[in-house]
Amino acid sequence: MLDAAIIGGGVCGVVLARSLHRQGRAAALFEARGRLGGRILSVASAGSELTADLGPTWFWPDTQPLMKSLVAELGLPDIPQHDDGSVLHLNDPEKIPERIEGKAIHEGARRLQGGMAQLVDLLAADLPPNLSHLNHVLTSIGDRGDHVVLTFAAGDTMVEFRARHVVLAIPPRLLEQHVRFEPGLDEATREAMRSAQTWMAAQAKVVVAYDRAYWREAGHSGNAFVTHGQAVVGEIFDACDCDPERAALGGFLALSPGLRASFSAGLPLLIDNQIVQLFGSALEHGEQHYQDWATEPYTCSALDRTSAQTEQHADIANPMLRRVHWNGKLYLGGSETASRGAGYLEGALEAARRIDLLLKRKSAQEKGAAYSSAGDGNAGSVNAASLTRFGAWVAAQGDAAFDGYRHRLHRSLAAQQHEQLTQRAILEAIEEVFDNALAVLDGLDFDIDVITVERGRSSLTPAIQQPFGDLMQSVLDDVVAFNRTSCALSNFPDEHHLSREYTQVIMRDIAAAWLEFSLAANRLLLAKADVRDRRLQATKMTGVSS
Repeated sequence: MLDAAIIGGGVCGVVLARSLHRQGRAAALFEARGRLGGRILSVASAGSELTADLGPTWFWPDTQPLMKSLVAELGLPDIPQHDDGSVLHLNDPEKIPERIEGKAIHEGARRLQGGMAQLVDLLAADLPPNLSHLNHVLTSIGDRGDHVVLTFAAGDTMVEFRARHVVLAIPPRLLEQHVRFEPGLDEATREAMRSAQTWMAAQAKVVVAYDRAYWREAGHSGNAFVTHGQAVVGEIFDACDCDPERAALGGFLALSPGLRASFSAGLPLLIDNQIVQLFGSALEHGEQHYQDWATEPYTCSALDRTSAQTEQHADIANPMLRRVHWNGKLYLGGSETASRGAGYLEGALEAARRIDLLLKRKSAQEKGAAYSSAGDGNAGSVNAASLTRFGAWVAAQGDAAFDGYRHRLHRSLAAQQHEQLTQRAILEAIEEVFDNALAVLDGLDFDIDVITVERGRSSLTPAIQQPFGDLMQSVLDDVVAFNRTSCALSNFPDEHHLSREYTQVIMRDIAAAWLEFSLAANRLLLAKADVRDRRLQATKMTGVSS
């Protein structure tokens, strides 16, 4: 049986598989395509050594620390995106384009010299050959208590694998559309999956290679926008390598998936004509490389094709997509689940890191529980074991607190309340967690003989307080993300996008509730110490009288 099965061979899946393999865990990576990389796709030019990126092209080191770190770790050379601040704008098919100065489009953007696929190639090189299973299409997944059963279509045959943990690093909409879950996921999670736009899934991209960068010689940056009704390529950019003999322009098509299918035979000519209209006849008959992601069944869902022209990209995913299911056995991953940089490569790395940490934490808790069960019974180990159990309980309360928030928010909306919706709901949810924590704490075993009291504070109180820092911040982060992705709150601007001032008020409320809990927990521990002191006093009195 596998310890971890990772479904989806994009950046998230490959990075996670690499990390788990390095930890010595029995992991396997399954990919529906015959290649790894997902939406990363780099192709070689026949006329030069240029490599064209038909999927993700850029990363931004100033705002994407995970990508910056990974590129540095792998030793990949990167180059700045060429952008001198000039842009050509064509808004009338019968006129020449207007040149606009001082409008940098790609500030801070960098590309990998030689194509983004190098990232995947180097990551995959760390994996043993038998770890990756290509051409495996997940059809169903079932919870069997202590493990999960996965069923794949592998060519003409159906195959099954068993794993203790499963990571679904696949766009949520594809999962919701194509994979059968037994038992089914809750409706709130399925709705979040349906609402998660698969970034760039319905787009098409073209890279056209040339023997020289004629636009640069003419004093143009290569940046252009075409906004008239007959536009074929809506946005164009310089896609040259660092060598001027490896020249290219890249662009995103303005046509919808349906129109691209209708014009498919004539698209190369239409693309060529538009580039010539922008940059001149020297760019006629370039070598075109084209990818329509809307035709990719393992990237684009039916919802992505129909809603592609109306949705606005959100760089933070609904926290329902970061829930752990089936008693810690099932995790949703991929860039569309990220709490930061959703849809981008940074988001894929963030999702991989999140799941990696969760799996490590679960493993540590299991080992800690086993150690506690085999403890020697001395005072230090008894108290340490109880604190470990309490910390594990607190760490597991994120979902409960967030559920409490959602239920209270929906109740307020149903009652047509309009003010301080988020503030009231999150505070009540957090206070409920604190109340439950006191009950849990009261039921734990502590060796009161080694508890000391100084200036009215128990020696155990700091350890009781410590786990709540991460919990409170993660719940607040989930609330912010949920509100931004909630249709129900779209009519409440102040709640839909929480202002900095409003968030600070909420944080002060939470901090006050945490202080009240801390005082109550300290009183509980002091009461235990008081019992000890009275017992000692009684022992002394007995000794004196005897």
